[in-house]
Amino acid sequence: MLATAMETRTGLSRRTFFLGAGVAATSLALKRTAFGWPRGDEVRVAVIGVHGRGRDHVEGFRKLPGVRLVAVCDVDQHVLAGEVDRLDKAGLKVEGLRDARALFERKDIDAVSIATPNHWHALLAVWACQAGKDVYVEKPVSHSVWEGRQIVRAARKHERIVQTGTQCRSSEGIAEAFAWVREGHLGKIQLARGLCYKPRASIGKVDGPQTVPEWIDYDMWSGPAPVVPLLRKSLHYDWHWVNLTGNGDLGNQGVHQMDLARWALGESGLPGEVISVGGRLGYVDDGETPNTQIVVLGYERAPLVFEVRGLPHDSAAQETDWGGGMDAFKDTRIGVVVQCEGGWLRVADYESAQAYDEGGKELKSWKGATDHFANFIDAVRSRKRESLHADIEEGHVSSALCHVGNVSQALGSAASADQLHAAVAKSAPLSESLERVLAHLTANGIDLAKTPLTLGRKLRIDSAKESFIDDAQADRLLKRAYRDPYTVPAV
Repeated sequence: MLATAMETRTGLSRRTFFLGAGVAATSLALKRTAFGWPRGDEVRVAVIGVHGRGRDHVEGFRKLPGVRLVAVCDVDQHVLAGEVDRLDKAGLKVEGLRDARALFERKDIDAVSIATPNHWHALLAVWACQAGKDVYVEKPVSHSVWEGRQIVRAARKHERIVQTGTQCRSSEGIAEAFAWVREGHLGKIQLARGLCYKPRASIGKVDGPQTVPEWIDYDMWSGPAPVVPLLRKSLHYDWHWVNLTGNGDLGNQGVHQMDLARWALGESGLPGEVISVGGRLGYVDDGETPNTQIVVLGYERAPLVFEVRGLPHDSAAQETDWGGGMDAFKDTRIGVVVQCEGGWLRVADYESAQAYDEGGKELKSWKGATDHFANFIDAVRSRKRESLHADIEEGHVSSALCHVGNVSQALGSAASADQLHAAVAKSAPLSESLERVLAHLTANGIDLAKTPLTLGRKLRIDSAKESFIDDAQADRLLKRAYRDPYTVPAV
């Protein structure tokens, strides 16, 4: 019944789509990989998901020379109609579509840009590669570790250009700063710390299932995830804080800084171990993901420590200035601090960095960035994926770091402060972060005896296989169960 209804609505059966996709992928690969992009031709783009971040994709592509926005796609009819109308008033005629599969068989679309909720990223990216389209996909590129690897395989198999939406990778200033640090100018790197101190107030608590508006195709919105009753006030955006569709702030804002921290260390794969400590504290709402979290990723070169804080500095700030009252570490709220023997490097925005000596004196600074969307289009034209600033392999690994942290968290159990201290005593980076987090929670009036933190399971990782060692329960969380027809293909 579901497939039949979908075929009627789009005029595109699953069999027709995949047969057509194979032919399109073959012909496009022959034309564009062997000979490069025809000089002077437009690159024709469609954006999938135009609520929120997707609007930035639309504006990012439509301003580029030699790029034509052909279509936009969204399962929310009101959002879709509003975007088509907005662009029409701006003098740009685009087609609005509700089913992304209808985009993939069209010959007038060369690339798709994906800005949907996280749980749709991998399936759309793989389908697009199979159909011969190049892909720009938002971070995190996947909802699970297994999904991310399938995108990489699909990109390589079908010779597609696939860019990850981690814009910091297009900063030459940050790139130069990381190279300078790895050259040893501040001594040996001791650890890289990612920070996501971003205000996250309660999303509220509803009394029972909510009605999904009739203008939203909720079955298609759910896609690869199970169709469950809507148990929160807002369908849009707050999906970030529900495990079936989002990855918490670790995988939302945090994946940018996770990517930067890994880049700083010069690591190309997963670490040997991971552990998380965290919880959703300070309010009771319909969110599930932590608003307070520490993740330690055990790389041999140096540990990567990641901290999430959604609560402000203290209880008073909750009443007066939640956003302005956020904590900072070395004057950084959302960014990366690379601690070295002789000082530290600070990255507190998307295009600059500063180096300091042990006493806090600034030694050197860097600044500068290029357009991330333009970098993608340049690679589409040249067919040289090595020119991408954020190739899908990089996006997959950084997304996977967030995922393994959340797996550790999901398999944890409530622990008292004493239990936490005992468990982390042998890890100096985790102990130091924990002490600051406990003080932060106390300042926010949180009684950990009543609402304890969760001590995640310490997991060992086989980096080459991208799986856990001797932990079948954790391995099961590397991939979700799918429902037909929204199944991410094993490539």
